[in-house]
Amino acid sequence: MAHPLLDLFPDGATVYPDGTLVIAGCRVDDLAREFGTPAIVVDEGALRARAREYRTALTSRRPNARVVFASKAFPATAVQRVMVEEGLGLDVAGGGEILSALRAGVDPALVVMHGNAKTTEELRIAVEAGIGLVVVDNEDDVDRLEQLVAPGSVRRVLVRVVPEVASSTHPSVQTGQVGSKFGLTAGAARRLIARIEASPLLEMRGVHAHVGSQIMDPAELAAAVEPLAALGTFPVYDLGGGLGARYTTADRPASVDEYVEALLAAADEHLPADAELIIEPGRSMVNASAFTLYTVTTVKRDARTFVAVDGGMGDNLEAALFQQRYEAVLAGRLNDEDAEDVVVVGRHCESGDVLIDPLRLPAARVGDLLAVPATGAYTHTMANNYNGYRRPPVVFARDGEARAVIRRETWEDLFDRDV
Repeated sequence: MAHPLLDLFPDGATVYPDGTLVIAGCRVDDLAREFGTPAIVVDEGALRARAREYRTALTSRRPNARVVFASKAFPATAVQRVMVEEGLGLDVAGGGEILSALRAGVDPALVVMHGNAKTTEELRIAVEAGIGLVVVDNEDDVDRLEQLVAPGSVRRVLVRVVPEVASSTHPSVQTGQVGSKFGLTAGAARRLIARIEASPLLEMRGVHAHVGSQIMDPAELAAAVEPLAALGTFPVYDLGGGLGARYTTADRPASVDEYVEALLAAADEHLPADAELIIEPGRSMVNASAFTLYTVTTVKRDARTFVAVDGGMGDNLEAALFQQRYEAVLAGRLNDEDAEDVVVVGRHCESGDVLIDPLRLPAARVGDLLAVPATGAYTHTMANNYNGYRRPPVVFARDGEARAVIRRETWEDLFDRDV
């Protein structure tokens, strides 16, 4: 019988007869020997398949629509390049993401730029690169753009709107409610729209809304469509992203088809038939395609049993920031029976550096490999150098071959910015 957590790993994950996990044809012990641990491992085939699933689901139903990947979920040039090669645009939220998107080969016209506090430097990069749409979040964005756009040129913009939609996700990733730091309420949005329409340097293309992240019910996301429609008729409506991802066996997010159907039903009811629609999946695009591979460094059986690994909040802040639940397996011992309840903790000097609590495992030993599935979203994004931690590599695996697309930091890297 297959291990109960195997389906949290990328499609096609298997177990060798000796109990070793195999992803994309690669044994995890071989990956650990070649690339070390911790390592973020991406099944490239699964990643590409997910991009195609999103593109097909949307454009087969509404040809005048497009998918742009929310780069912040996994802002690696190699991941952005996969999205570009699979026919997607890119959503960027900062100067670095713009530059990596351009390195990935994206057509700048297919880039959507976000941010609630864009700097003049970032907007200059966007203008000079010819970024297709800048989503203005406030009056200051407009002030800066009007200073940067050359006379005789026009910069296309969207206005980000607070849709006043409550969502059932964690407060840290709710963005559609009144009081959010993102976007403008309807009255303020109308005033800014009127200002942009009167500007000779800006072209008012449409409106944008985003309800939040890790939302399982697509009806909550579709609820943002009517508030956008109430602001007027525009060529473009950007409906944001937000569909949840599966982290545990208990999670039941909507499928891509269910999500798209919900959005398009609302669009058919409220929006012009000839308007272009944009969606911006991030977490649900990349999360399932990756896992993080650790080595157990310490097992402490005392008041509780703590299994400590060689990473932690230096490569996964999701658990600490909003208590995201994960699962894990001893990746070389999947044939062993579970024997004890443990707490999986990281190596960092914080009591909050807890990856999983509780978790049922076979009796763990120092040197065991521990694999945490569903870590494609926001782990690489928020990796950091706490306690002098060297950020881990990103490894692409496919058809039995593996390659590093981002190398592990070296000790010397930690001091490269010293002056």
